[in-house]
Amino acid sequence: MDLYPEVAPYDHGLLDVGDGHRVYWEIRGNPHGKPAVAVHGGPGSGCGPFWQRFFDPEAYRVVLFDQRGCGRSTPDAGEWTTDLSTNTTHHLLADLERLREHLGIDRWLVIGGSWGSVLGLAYAERHPDRVTEVILFSIPTRPRRATEWITRSMGRVFPAEWARFRDVVPEKERAGDLAGAYARLLADPDPEVRDRAAVAWCEWEDTHVATGRDPKPDLRYQDPAFRMTFARLVTHYWSNGCWLDDDELPDGAAKLAGIPGVLVHGRLDISSPLDDAWELAQRWPGSELVVVGDAAHGAGHPDMRGALLAATDRFRGR
Repeated sequence: MDLYPEVAPYDHGLLDVGDGHRVYWEIRGNPHGKPAVAVHGGPGSGCGPFWQRFFDPEAYRVVLFDQRGCGRSTPDAGEWTTDLSTNTTHHLLADLERLREHLGIDRWLVIGGSWGSVLGLAYAERHPDRVTEVILFSIPTRPRRATEWITRSMGRVFPAEWARFRDVVPEKERAGDLAGAYARLLADPDPEVRDRAAVAWCEWEDTHVATGRDPKPDLRYQDPAFRMTFARLVTHYWSNGCWLDDDELPDGAAKLAGIPGVLVHGRLDISSPLDDAWELAQRWPGSELVVVGDAAHGAGHPDMRGALLAATDRFRGR
């Protein structure tokens, strides 16, 4: 499935959101088009230009931004001395509102994938009056359950790979919170300890994400700076349950009644099993669940991309 062509940003900047953080943002497409904001995954992946390619650049004004600590935002969470105490889900939700107000946007379409679907859903439930439509893909809705599934229970699916992942952690910590143990390793003063943990974490990410018909490793993990930023932020968020109660997002779905939503999920998504997206669709009046039969996690499958393009095309004139 061909995406729309990439167009250069016509505006960009760094927004001071407090706590010493500056969030990078840029806008692509039509300055007078329908506003949309892309909420990237990770946490810590950064917002690449491919997000704009899900939107007709003649119809949409697409806002891309890097969440605190990653991409072009500062300070970089990959620096082990960077304090992460002011990098939480609630800070990111406040940043989204500051950005909307800074750009003078009244309401916008929200699109998010994976972690971005968690953050995008939380934003829509907190600010339903600021959202026109929501498009989510690869959707976990219960972060604490998802962390337990990915860091421990999934060892039943990938036993040898999980054993290697677990064994990077000191033996006395292996029966506990593995995300928290990795977070501590990634804050170690010894750079060799930090790098070994970042490599192991990202190898495990590739194991449970790069599945499906034609799995491909994420080449970004070959960049030491990217994998350190990514690993520090993911483990920081997961070890804190993303600062969300597990029933919070499913219970809040009723707040979205009247807001059109498209939920796109791969049936072969091992990283984020389908039941979360199915439950959300049952509890969100007016939402539509699109299940792609042989797709895994992410938007790499052509039918996943096709479903996302169909959604943005449908909403562009709304």
